[in-house]
Amino acid sequence: MMKKLLYFSAVITLAALPFATLAAQEIMDNQTNQLRAVGTVSANNARNLDDLQGKLAEKAKQEGATGYVINSAGGDNHMFGTATIYK
Repeated sequence: MMKKLLYFSAVITLAALPFATLAAQEIMDNQTNQLRAVGTVSANNARNLDDLQGKLAEKAKQEGATGYVINSAGGDNHMFGTATIYK
């Protein structure tokens, strides 16, 4: 049973790697001086913070951003948030 669980975890992790490289990268506030802010994106109806972060990253990628900084996040069962995008 433990061997199957370990195998399943490895498969899920490896399957997620290509998707991680497609999204814009979350950056720290102190890294923004090297980039130019080009706008904001917003997301809603996220189930949790990880889901919200993924939605914001995808929207940043769609806008051609190389990075983003999350400005706000809130909500209970339906989370929402905004992020500044950078190029």
